[in-house]
Amino acid sequence: MSALYLYPRWLRLWHWLSALLFLVLIVSGASMHYAGTPWLLSFKQAVPIHNAAGIALTLGWIGFVVGNLMTANGRHYRVQWRGLAGRLSAQARYYGYGIFHGAPHPFAVTAAMKFNVLQQLSYLGVMYLLMPLLILSGWAFLFAAYLPETLFGIGAVWIVAMTHLTVAYGLVLFLMVHVYIITTGETPLTNPRAMLTGWHRETEAPAHR
Repeated sequence: MSALYLYPRWLRLWHWLSALLFLVLIVSGASMHYAGTPWLLSFKQAVPIHNAAGIALTLGWIGFVVGNLMTANGRHYRVQWRGLAGRLSAQARYYGYGIFHGAPHPFAVTAAMKFNVLQQLSYLGVMYLLMPLLILSGWAFLFAAYLPETLFGIGAVWIVAMTHLTVAYGLVLFLMVHVYIITTGETPLTNPRAMLTGWHRETEAPAHR
């Protein structure tokens, strides 16, 4: 069995705090969007909770970006363009077919790269595209009184609201896929345990190293 320390303490703290905040944002956001639903929060309760969680998520995201700039964790987000198409194809075949037939994982986790190519590209898209859009649209919503009345001939608040809602739905979808994927390690608890302890452990030999 090999063991690699891939998740430093700051990253684990950020990960679990962000997960908690995101759940709070989902519940409070749904409570505002579907105001009056009996089993959700009241609109009056949801607004301050959503705003506070959004501010905390913003600070956490800034900490994540700074952490990646100042520590070795940032190297895991640098795309290796050579052979990208082949790695994408192999990983897609594994997730679409091989994983259900006991095939070995095509990617070897190393200290230099802990993500397979699909993970890396999806995390890049989430953390450096969708999250900034969610945060910026959320802050624009918070200070909607200062927005121009229209943008490109369309109501500015409507544009902000649709951007925020669309990105939020995209991130909820990502969260659902993420929760599923983390259960596909050697055991369903292998990957969650790594994010608790910092240590990635595996006994399986990947198909290609």
